[in-house]
Amino acid sequence: MENTCANMSRFEIIQNRFEQIKSNKAFEIFVISVIVISALLIGAKTYPLPDSVHQLTTILDYFITVFFLIEISIRFIADKNKKRFFTSFWNCFDTLIVVISLVPIDNSEMAVIGRLIRVFRVLRMVSIIPELRILLTSLVKALPQLGYVMLLMFIIFYIYAAIGSTLFENINPVLWGDITISLLTLFRVMTFEDWTDVMYETMEVYPLSWVYYLTFIFLSAFAFLNMVIGIVVSVMEQEHAKARSEKYKEQGKVEPTLDDVQNELRIVKEMLQQHIQAQNKSS
Repeated sequence: MENTCANMSRFEIIQNRFEQIKSNKAFEIFVISVIVISALLIGAKTYPLPDSVHQLTTILDYFITVFFLIEISIRFIADKNKKRFFTSFWNCFDTLIVVISLVPIDNSEMAVIGRLIRVFRVLRMVSIIPELRILLTSLVKALPQLGYVMLLMFIIFYIYAAIGSTLFENINPVLWGDITISLLTLFRVMTFEDWTDVMYETMEVYPLSWVYYLTFIFLSAFAFLNMVIGIVVSVMEQEHAKARSEKYKEQGKVEPTLDDVQNELRIVKEMLQQHIQAQNKSS
């Protein structure tokens, strides 16, 4: 019984130490630095390298793989609720990347897969930095709302492509030969890739065709783009508010609402008025 208690106390000491390491800002910066080095290492391997440098990159790759294995082990041991650890998507993602990274990349049939998996190490930057997690989560949650915007945008594209294919097919069949090619041409116009050349070519036959292009650019590049930005920003604000409330909850606090702030201001205002009235009476 005493040995069990001693082992439990030792484990708790180790767990607390790992918790301190995981929460240490310097350790977090070091992990980010290793992720950046891993990304640079992947890029360096795409160049022809001397044998000595190639051996150095191989050693660094082994070091990074071992370091990530140790880092994920520290995070797992430091978590007091081991079952909760794998309920987090980012913990599962990091663990999967680390485990698959153990696949050898030299003299192996799985070498290509091993190299491809190492590319995804860069995504660990998202799981480490909370702001990037909020940004990616907001983008994913905004997809359902963006779907309706994309559908409306496709309808506008389709209408303009049908008009362009009907009017401009004889001018340039390469750009306006059918509706699918017209869609690609309109995408080129939307991205402002030499769109004036396309417009001036049709204006030689239809002088007022500039109205076609300007209205399409206004709808696609300006109106719809601002709608997409507005949806993403709105979802990001909701995610930031959710992150703040979770932070307050972890600290045992309650996030103040607008009503709470207004009540506090009202109380302060009443106290000031009472203080002024007391001074006036005394004078």
